[in-house]
Amino acid sequence: MSSIYGKLFQISTFGESHGPAVGVIVQGCPSGITFDLDFVQSELDRRKPGQSRITTQRKEADSIEILSGVFEGKTTGTPIAMLVWNGDQRSKDYTHIADQFRPSHADYTYFAKYGLRDYRGGGRSSARETVARVAAGALAKMVLTQLGVKITAYVSQVGTMKLETPVEQLDLSLTESNAVRCPDPVLAEKMFTYIDDIRKQGDSVGGVISAYITGCPVGLGEPVFDKLHAELGKAMLSINAVKGFEYGSGFSGVELRGSQHNDIIEKQADGSLRTQTNHSGGIQGGISNGEPIYFRVAFKPVATIMQDQDSVNETGDKITVSGKGRHDPCVVPRAVPIVEAMAAIVLLDFYLRNQVIQMPQK
Repeated sequence: MSSIYGKLFQISTFGESHGPAVGVIVQGCPSGITFDLDFVQSELDRRKPGQSRITTQRKEADSIEILSGVFEGKTTGTPIAMLVWNGDQRSKDYTHIADQFRPSHADYTYFAKYGLRDYRGGGRSSARETVARVAAGALAKMVLTQLGVKITAYVSQVGTMKLETPVEQLDLSLTESNAVRCPDPVLAEKMFTYIDDIRKQGDSVGGVISAYITGCPVGLGEPVFDKLHAELGKAMLSINAVKGFEYGSGFSGVELRGSQHNDIIEKQADGSLRTQTNHSGGIQGGISNGEPIYFRVAFKPVATIMQDQDSVNETGDKITVSGKGRHDPCVVPRAVPIVEAMAAIVLLDFYLRNQVIQMPQK
C-alpha cells in the first residue's frame, strides 16, 4: 500500500482511524526553517472533529507531538516525525459491519484487494488519515510563507447552494468566521441551516471547495508528465470523498472561443510580465506563470448515512446495513485545511525540484 507522496519534499503517513495514533514522517524539508508548533496545532484544530453540530461529534484533541527533525525551534534537515494520538475511538460502533460491505465505501474494494480489512471506521481508508497531511502541509506552509506564497481555500458550494461572487471580490479573511468556512456570511448561515437539516434527516450532502493561491513564483511544474495542474489534481483527488477537480476556466472554458479565452500578456512598469485575464488559472503548459492559481474540488455526499440501506456481506448474501457511529453530514467545512495542506505540499515539492533545474549564473 503506497503511503508516500512527493519527490524532494516527501511525506509518508501512517495510522488508522481506530488505531493508537496517526502520524507522518516528512523528508526533504530544508534546514534552518523556524518551526512554529502553535501554527501546526492551529491548522490541525481547523480540521479536527467536534467543531460544531454540523460536523462529526467524535472528540479528539488532535494534539501534535514532534518526535524528530526539530532542534531549538529550527528544522535540522533530517526527517521530521509528527504524531497525533487517537483518544476517542468507539470501535463497538462498527462491529455490526465486520462482514458487511457499506454502499459507496471502500469496504468491498479493500477486501477484494487485500483479502481482509479493518472495519473499525474504515481503518486506513478513513479520513482520519488526513490529520497527517494537514500536519505536513502546515510545515510546507511555513516554508512557502517565507517565499511570499499564500494559500487560501474556502467553501463555495453546498448541495445546490453556490457562491457566485468572483474570488477577487471576496473578503477571504471572513472564511474562518463561521462554521461552514464560506467567506460570504449570509450564504454561510443558509448553508449551515441546510447541512443541519440534512443531518437531522440522517442523510448527507456534498459540496465544493475553491482554492486561491497568490505569490507563486514563475516556473513551478514540468512540461510533460509532472505538469503543475496534473499534480495538484492528483493531490486533491487523493483526498477522501473527492470526485472532481478543475482549475482555471475549467469545464466552463469550453463555451468560449480562443479569442475570448486567451490571456493577453503585458509588460508592467517594473519589467515583469502579467496577463490581462487569467483563464489559465495561473498555469500554462503545466508551469506556473506568476498569476494567481485557482481551482475547485468537488466532494461527494458522505457515504455513511443514518439510514438503513440494502447491500451484501462478504459471502454475497443480501443484508441491510444500518448507519451507526459519528460522521460528518457534509465534509467540506473540515476539508478546507486538507485542500490547503495538499496544495502546499505540491508547491513546495515543485519549488525544491526547481532549484536544481538551472546552474547558478556567475
